Amino acid sequence: MASVADALSGPYAGHQPAQRVDYVEDVVRAFVIATVFWGVVGFAAGLYIALQLAFPALNLGLEWTTFGRLRPVHTSAVIFAFGGNALIGTSLYVVQRTCRASLFGGWPLASFVFWGYQLFIVLAASGYVLGISQGKEYAEPEWYVDLWLTVVWVAYLVVFGGTILKRNEPHIYVANWFYLAMILTIAVLHLGNNAALPVSFFGTKSYGAASGVQDAMIQWWYGHNAVGFFLTAGFLGIMYYFIPKQAERPVYSYRLSIVHFWSLIFLYIWAGPHHLHYTALPEWTQMLGMTFSIMLWMPSWGGMINGIMTLSGAWDKLRTDPSLRFSVTAVAFYGMSTFEGPVMSIRAVNSLSHYTDWTIGHVHSGAMGWVGFVTFGAIYYLVPKLWNRTGLYSTRLVSWHFWIATLGIVFYITAMWVSGIMQALMWRAYDELGFLQYAFVETVAAMHPFYVIRALGGVFYLTGALIMVYNLVMTVRAMPEAAAVGAPRAAAVVAA
Repeated sequence: MASVADALSGPYAGHQPAQRVDYVEDVVRAFVIATVFWGVVGFAAGLYIALQLAFPALNLGLEWTTFGRLRPVHTSAVIFAFGGNALIGTSLYVVQRTCRASLFGGWPLASFVFWGYQLFIVLAASGYVLGISQGKEYAEPEWYVDLWLTVVWVAYLVVFGGTILKRNEPHIYVANWFYLAMILTIAVLHLGNNAALPVSFFGTKSYGAASGVQDAMIQWWYGHNAVGFFLTAGFLGIMYYFIPKQAERPVYSYRLSIVHFWSLIFLYIWAGPHHLHYTALPEWTQMLGMTFSIMLWMPSWGGMINGIMTLSGAWDKLRTDPSLRFSVTAVAFYGMSTFEGPVMSIRAVNSLSHYTDWTIGHVHSGAMGWVGFVTFGAIYYLVPKLWNRTGLYSTRLVSWHFWIATLGIVFYITAMWVSGIMQALMWRAYDELGFLQYAFVETVAAMHPFYVIRALGGVFYLTGALIMVYNLVMTVRAMPEAAAVGAPRAAAVVAA
């Protein structure tokens, strides 16, 4: 195992002679472009609905532009479009290099995965705007979109799994373990949560297979594990490959990474019921979810320590490589979010935090700080590699992106923390006669300034993303590395 970890700090020299491998890179480039595009779309949609909450007139009085229609557009765009394209693209890049093999099925099958996934995104988003969805917590699209995604996801599994099976490297590097766990578990979650019976073959309406408290349990078994495996396990795969490559250091502890993997995979699948405290769900199920959520603290912080300590002996690179700054700060946000989550799962704390903006702040500290930043770090690393450039157009612009986006996150989550705790305390306040002290509309009015601050945080985050777009476009437009030195472009080798 150590040989693979050592390989991530440089070429495979000393392990086995470098072999020429024709990597399939066109489809990875396409996924990188889609990641950046959908990221901007998702951030812009999030900013608009944040402004709608602060200024309701922006709902415009049209059914297609209401908060209820645009909120799932935002969540799907940032989770499944931005995050999904990042996961698939980086996984196809990583699996080729750590297995020293080109993609199974080659460009045709990988290209089907790319275009099929983009079609899924468009179908889902258009359905949300038109009011076509199953209407669940995560606003899952209707049955025909679910069926199409199943086909695309199976094709993705075939490409990724087939590449591992044809590998020339005897060991399976830990990043691929996390990616594969994400692919398999999301498939199970998708099929279980979206089991529905269509009303007609040519209609869009369907009825879910479960109802009542059983449906609620299935939704949060899906919802929390979408966080656990899509937004955590998959992005840990990014962390375990790109931080060692950026730092030019081996993983701090490969043994810890394996312990991290198995403990996280076992515990996360049981944590969903903590979203349903003080509901009709049986109390023993609620307690089970809380217990496993608290236990998750340990493996999560083990992974955080592994990522941070990979920089041992290379901390100076944080001054010269702002893209590494993104990746390391992402791991810090991962540690913060995985501390806050177990605390919020405790029933006494949950009675205060649930249904308030505190939960929104918690979600976005993970989404913007962990998922967003680790993706930005990977993209800044990938673009010069994939387009054969000597480096990024401007590292100063990367620094500007980092600090502006960080400021945006701080504005966002602090506003939501204060707003959420204020909400909960106002809802709990009673006067001397035992009546509620505040009407619900009074709590809404009190939250207005914090909603404005949240929107300002969104402005900063979106501005940082637009700076990234400009930087990447200018990087791609620059002269290729081979042309710059007057030599033909070399064939891809495993040392890349």
